Amino acid sequence: MEKTYDIRVEKFDPLISPSQLKDQIPLNENAHRTVVEGRRAISNILDGSDSRLLVIAGPCSIHDEAAAMDYARRLAALSERVADTMLLVMRVYFEKPRTNVGWKGLINDPWLNGSYDINTGLQKARSLLVRVTEMGMPTATEMLDPIVPQYIAGLVCWAAVGARTTESQTHREMASGLSMPVGFKNCTDGDLSTAINAMIAAASPQHFLGIDPDGQTCIVTTTGNPHAHMVLRGGSRPNYDTVSIEEARAMLAAKGLTKAIMVDCSHDNSRKNYTLQGSVWQDVVNQRIDGNHSIIGMMLESNLKAENQKNTGNLETMEYGVSITDACIDWETTEQLILSAHEQLGSLGESGVNGGFGRYKVG
Repeated sequence: MEKTYDIRVEKFDPLISPSQLKDQIPLNENAHRTVVEGRRAISNILDGSDSRLLVIAGPCSIHDEAAAMDYARRLAALSERVADTMLLVMRVYFEKPRTNVGWKGLINDPWLNGSYDINTGLQKARSLLVRVTEMGMPTATEMLDPIVPQYIAGLVCWAAVGARTTESQTHREMASGLSMPVGFKNCTDGDLSTAINAMIAAASPQHFLGIDPDGQTCIVTTTGNPHAHMVLRGGSRPNYDTVSIEEARAMLAAKGLTKAIMVDCSHDNSRKNYTLQGSVWQDVVNQRIDGNHSIIGMMLESNLKAENQKNTGNLETMEYGVSITDACIDWETTEQLILSAHEQLGSLGESGVNGGFGRYKVG
């Protein structure tokens, strides 16, 4: 009888179970404290009890662990300097959605050469998250493959669902069970209703197929995520201006959703020109200064060095600290933008929790 299943599958390679990986690379005390306190601080910013600005900054994607740790140490030191006005969280992105083909990120292809050693990719991702959180740096990532959260979500303080997956029922269901706040980006055409529908779905109990900590396929039942929120990333035109943000605020209010809005300074808000991220950043800071507290945070695509480079499949032939996906601003520009905003917001008393100076402390 002719086979009717898996006819285009070349092979199946066993995947390490989430429990096995957690045993190999455990969550230590310092990392645990960072995750718990980082999530709490982000949630407080979203509900308005902490008036600081949430800033998600870091490389478009992680491809070099040494460079990522270099960046994390710099960001951790900077976070201490601005902690009264901002909560800095590092982008530690391991998965990259692709319009057609290309490098899909450190988890999918950790050796950058098309070998797709996903077991090693998961080990590298979890190990890096432990090291970053151990130094007191809260982490952010995009959740793309619905299997991956069981392996790394316990080390993530904030998660994104990207513009291409916000409409996906699978990702809305996944977000309903995630343990950290989740930001949904508007669609690539700029439509906001899809992200709003995603927020409603993610806040609701869901039932779907997934895996448990032992890697067993099962029916997952969730209680819903109360900290889903909107991320504006632009579309057919930028949407970080005052009119666009008021439109988003009004749409959220009409649905009874939290009026907490994050602005992505990259992607279509900067017309995919990394040098314009600073202009977007300052415009949004100005809106905060003018009293718009619906804006709770911003995202920056930032690396040690500016621009991007081709993935050669060999770290030794690539420039250290330069992105192999989206072009990024360099560290000096990142530091300048954050320190300038800190000075501007601090001079207006834009700091503290409930009017005071309570803050999440690194380390």
